[in-house]
Amino acid sequence: MPEPAVTLYRPVGARELELIAESGFRRFPPRLPEQPIFYPVCNEQYAVEIAERWNAKQSGQGFVTLFRVRADFLARYETHIVGARHHEEYWIPAEALHALNDAIVGMIEVVREFSTGPGGQP
Repeated sequence: MPEPAVTLYRPVGARELELIAESGFRRFPPRLPEQPIFYPVCNEQYAVEIAERWNAKQSGQGFVTLFRVRADFLARYETHIVGARHHEEYWIPAEALHALNDAIVGMIEVVREFSTGPGGQP
């Protein structure tokens, strides 16, 4: 019987998606020194907002990834509401990202893509 898993989402820009692809869509890249926390989000609506309103405007492209993580791993962490009720996310310390990657069940999937045209317009 498969282990219980939780579906999460991660909005990413083009460069982070390239690094995910280099891993065979199995791992998220290490955090940068100024990024002490990895923030997977709990619902697609929130991930879409970030990918479209932030990632696409910053880098020209934004993507929503979907992935599943073993429930026993996530049980160590609480979710946090950081705005509206649907702005729910986990706060995974950067030093635990390797363990989170090891707890991913299956592959990381791209489920949405956003691009901006000239002047940052969709």
